Amino acid sequence: MVDTAPSPAPCLIVGLGNPGDKYAGTRHNIGFEVVDRLAKLWAISLKQERRFQAEYGVGFGPCREKVYLLKPLTYMNRSGQSIRAAIDWLKLSPAQVLVVYDDMDLPMGRLRLRLLGSAGGHNGMKSAIAHLGTQDFPRLRIGIGASDRAGDGAVVSHVLGNFSKAERATMDAVVDTTLRALEKALTDGVEKSMSLYNSVDLSGS
Repeated sequence: MVDTAPSPAPCLIVGLGNPGDKYAGTRHNIGFEVVDRLAKLWAISLKQERRFQAEYGVGFGPCREKVYLLKPLTYMNRSGQSIRAAIDWLKLSPAQVLVVYDDMDLPMGRLRLRLLGSAGGHNGMKSAIAHLGTQDFPRLRIGIGASDRAGDGAVVSHVLGNFSKAERATMDAVVDTTLRALEKALTDGVEKSMSLYNSVDLSGS
């Protein structure tokens, strides 16, 4: 008999980014921004937690279920260390983690929720997959668009750069939609949220 038990609902939401004022508001820190907005929405206090090398908070989500929020302070390339420490302490499985991060391969104005997948070249996700020992965990990618110039230096400048005024307006709408997508994932499952939000296009094009 085939086991068709549903995957456990995610309860640890991780936003990827880099710590410090230097990186605040940059494209690469959109994961941090989403977690900050969730903390405000759900009235969860984020505080520095040394054992996780992160900002961390615990509270209740849209259905009063317990949720955990995490912003690794390890810098992007070592995000997995923080996530691993958190799931070990909280005794969670990788499937209960949902990671939110920026994606250059996705146009601005789009988001993409998935149950599993590769890192797609994102160093924070490479670290997460390495430390969790699997790529079978949910993730929500937020499109930041590709750099209009070639070369590694241009890519770094792009992801660590700030949004233009027009881009910021688009991203505000995307973050609002991301919050709804995450709440739907917690209340009705990741697959249901995927069916509703993966086709949304807020680019205005």
